[in-house]
Amino acid sequence: MMNYFKMAYRNLGRNFRRTLLSGMALAMGTALLMFIAAFFQGEMRSSMETTLRLNTGHLQVKDAEYDPDKFSVAWEYLIENPQQVSAQIEAMDQVQAATPRLFASGIVSVLEESVGVQIMGIIPDSSANDPYRDGLISGEFLTADDREGIVIGAPLAESLGLKVGDQLELLVNTSEGNVDKQKFTIRGIFSTGTTSYDKSVVLLPLAKAQAFSGAADHASMIFILLKDREQADAVAGAIQGNGLQIKTWKELNELLVLINDFSNAYLTVLNLIILGVTATVIVNTLLMSVFERTREIGILTAIGMKGRQIIALFLAEATLLALGGITFGSLIGWAISAYYSKVGVYFGDLGMSNDMLLNDRIYTELTLDSAVNLIVTAFIITILASLYPARMASRMEPVEALHGAQ
Repeated sequence: MMNYFKMAYRNLGRNFRRTLLSGMALAMGTALLMFIAAFFQGEMRSSMETTLRLNTGHLQVKDAEYDPDKFSVAWEYLIENPQQVSAQIEAMDQVQAATPRLFASGIVSVLEESVGVQIMGIIPDSSANDPYRDGLISGEFLTADDREGIVIGAPLAESLGLKVGDQLELLVNTSEGNVDKQKFTIRGIFSTGTTSYDKSVVLLPLAKAQAFSGAADHASMIFILLKDREQADAVAGAIQGNGLQIKTWKELNELLVLINDFSNAYLTVLNLIILGVTATVIVNTLLMSVFERTREIGILTAIGMKGRQIIALFLAEATLLALGGITFGSLIGWAISAYYSKVGVYFGDLGMSNDMLLNDRIYTELTLDSAVNLIVTAFIITILASLYPARMASRMEPVEALHGAQ
């Protein structure tokens, strides 16, 4: 077997430029596939994690009649005594945080400019609000007893020319169907890294949001984060309450879950297209080698070399080409993926809806399983691509080969 690889090494070196270009094509294809896999995985992970921590949580408990698209604060659609309900849920072992939230439609008005926003009343001390607290870029976070403070997103502050300490006027649709307005002082400005979300949400302490909107001691939902999101169904089954609807993160993010499930299929098709182009380069390289070595193949056949041995020789050449190209390409792909896992790929505001939040900057994530699968697939396709030239060489008749080489 070693003799085949020695001969294959010499044969590849005969036309070093062509061998180098073929190896580079294989390397670039492998590197591109590795980066695409890392990008897809990073994108889907980022979208799922961002949507869960900012928008849906792992579980939501709402009144059975509540419509999340209307942001109604009418009492008949809200949960009564929400802090008592959330405390009972948070006492469960699987629950990391359970906190009431009140949502209402509002308008931020500064001088002659007005922007529609979603008002979110929160319990400031809850760990579920860490994305906003940790994302503060100026000022300070809310306190539970603050009656005049508000926290807004950086994109909203920038568009209205606001800074910490400035005042704005906030209008809200109340539980009685009226419109109330009040001035608030900006306590802090946050950035979650998701422009489409940050520019549309303002935060108030829950008690103030309840009083301002007329919701009294009611909340739109209980927002729940779990220690393990795969326990969502078990926790949902354990939560008791008449007239409540309990939805898991899979039910709340059906579109995102569907896209995530099919992302591997999309990636597989893309991989096959790129590897197909790379395989064509390998086939052309070995075919040219066959045509250039017709006389040599004829002599080898004439002195008794069997067809399977000629096939083994060309497969050895393909193996060396694959090992060199794929190894070099894997190192390039890993290096690029590692770089962008640190600095990210900036896309800015993609204008995504709350059903699928995506950070402005996507960080690649290359898993060991994905890398190994890509390397093995690229190697197998390269070997399969070499079978046609190898079989063509093995079927040459000695006399015809020697005559054709004259």
